[in-house]
Amino acid sequence: MYALITGASSGIGKEIACRLAERQIDLILVSRRKPELDSLKADLESRFSIQAQVIPADLSREEECRRLFEESRKYAPEIIVNNAGFGIIGEFRDIALEDELRMIRLNVEGLHILTKLFVQSMNRGVVLNVASMAGFLPTPRLAAYAATKSYVYSLSRAIDYELRKAKKPIRVLALCPGPVDTNFSHAAGGHSAVRGMTAERCSRIAVKGIFRNRVAILPGLENKMARFLLRFLPLSWVFPFSYAFQKKKKD
Repeated sequence: MYALITGASSGIGKEIACRLAERQIDLILVSRRKPELDSLKADLESRFSIQAQVIPADLSREEECRRLFEESRKYAPEIIVNNAGFGIIGEFRDIALEDELRMIRLNVEGLHILTKLFVQSMNRGVVLNVASMAGFLPTPRLAAYAATKSYVYSLSRAIDYELRKAKKPIRVLALCPGPVDTNFSHAAGGHSAVRGMTAERCSRIAVKGIFRNRVAILPGLENKMARFLLRFLPLSWVFPFSYAFQKKKKD
């Protein structure tokens, strides 16, 4: 069995690839950075005696998403992890429009295209879409990113319900991590405001959720508690804390 992981060259994507390799699952590794993918391929094949395929692709481009789908079809992957994405921290009025559009093309359009193509073509399997705790509420100074992750979460939950009602052996799950010790904050133009969960721990929870078909995977007790509280707290209470937290990342 093959699993396809986008954004596999670092962070959560790389760690999910490692956890799946531990389970003797062959891999299709995808990101823009081919040298990092080649290194990961060699490492995982050596350690776990699995087969790994490397497909470099820029998933912010529709034609690249379609090419990835066509090139991976011969391996008939039964697990799809749509992990590729990035964020931008800052005031909405100050962020360059083209940077936001590039983020939307990757976080929303690229993920949507791959989810659509694989759900339509798979006979059975799981699609894991990586959302975020930020997707549960509007987030000042992370406005566009949080909106993209809200889209990912909402889309995934709705598709999964449709498939269950149709009794299809395909699940679409959403992983909603909070702060994770990766390069995300630096790449987003800031720095980590708190010490997050390790990517290794997050990936173990994610892979366990895949095999248990958990429709919404919230790694860690803190995230589960935060999600529970957000259902009852008014946004007028949440916004000042959220704004200060994101501002701390940038300052």
